[in-house]
Amino acid sequence: MKTIGIIAEYNPFHNGHLYQIEKLRSETQADYVIAAMSGDFVQRGKPAVYDKYTRTKMALLSGVDLVLEIPVCFATGSAEDFASCGTALLDHLGVVDLLGFGSESGDCGLLSKAAELLLHEPEEFTQKFQCLLRKGYSYPKARAAALESYPGISAALSAPNNILGVEYIKALKRRKSSIKPVTIRRCGQEYHGTDAVDKDTFASASAIRSAIRKGDFAMVQSQLPVYEPKPAPVFSDDLTALMNSRLLQLFYEDGPDSFVRYADMSPELASRLKKRVLEFASFSGRVMQLKTRGYTYTRISRALLHLLLGITAEQAVFVKSLDYGCYARILGFRRQAAPLLCQIKKNSDLPLITKTADACKLLDADKFALLQTDFHASHLYQSVVFAKSGQAMPNEYTQSVIVL
Repeated sequence: MKTIGIIAEYNPFHNGHLYQIEKLRSETQADYVIAAMSGDFVQRGKPAVYDKYTRTKMALLSGVDLVLEIPVCFATGSAEDFASCGTALLDHLGVVDLLGFGSESGDCGLLSKAAELLLHEPEEFTQKFQCLLRKGYSYPKARAAALESYPGISAALSAPNNILGVEYIKALKRRKSSIKPVTIRRCGQEYHGTDAVDKDTFASASAIRSAIRKGDFAMVQSQLPVYEPKPAPVFSDDLTALMNSRLLQLFYEDGPDSFVRYADMSPELASRLKKRVLEFASFSGRVMQLKTRGYTYTRISRALLHLLLGITAEQAVFVKSLDYGCYARILGFRRQAAPLLCQIKKNSDLPLITKTADACKLLDADKFALLQTDFHASHLYQSVVFAKSGQAMPNEYTQSVIVL
């Protein structure tokens, strides 16, 4: 039995993802595909456009055999933490042979060289990188500039999917995993493209989310292999009321100095936020309030989201000490994947969570508290959907695993 793992957001699941799965299956002759997927919030510090159960169903209907949830603590983390958590989750299952991903280069050898360089940084690179950070460069720009002495690697790390692929390979190398990376060349619209494209071109996820926001459902339907328009889509500014309420609560109850407790919230960002709490703004407006040369929009979005969700820096450190997780939460599976599930039950060194009511029996108090962070994040998401559409969704205690 050969199993390939994919770390994904499926935000939403589109034709490019379908192509990736079919291509990986064809090239590797994999019997099963497991997706480790972000829940209701994603790595760029934003809510997923559709909830995790809708996206799980889309993935299962399109060829994925099993969908597991990446804990929200790292689904909303840096690229390194996102990759480290996803690879750890797949590795602990004890059944995954390959880690598949799309990249602009399609060259696993080149990406492996980049991963080696970043794992064992030459002194020259480190010195230049640290110097640029001290000058106020953001982390991505400082790293890109420090890599200019390594032309091939520098070019590879200028593309977003390549960057994430390198992080996957780094994570596998760091943990000395037996899982082998395999990549296919990404096709279609460039990653950040937001313009409409014809139905024969793979649109980027950014373009599809833009079309969803604009109500261009003809374009959306042409790009999604499974179109599930319900429940209502969610965007960053739908979090505005919750964000402003949370800031006021912390400001008056815990004091503004508490802001720095939250993951990705540096002392500088916390200080800037403290001064502008009462300058009410949308979620995206809050990001603009805090923007400086040294922080990317994504880093600030993640910091604000962690504050909203109550994810502290201390909690993130604790979860890392548990090798990025302590359970495997199943969101959905296909019935034909029963042999795969049997093998996971035999080989996994993580408890499998299928019924939330049983979770407290499988996890100790500290680990159960981490799972409750995932529940809390989803309940906040569900409250936003209800406020926006009046549509009530099953909560984390009543929602069943999706089985197809």
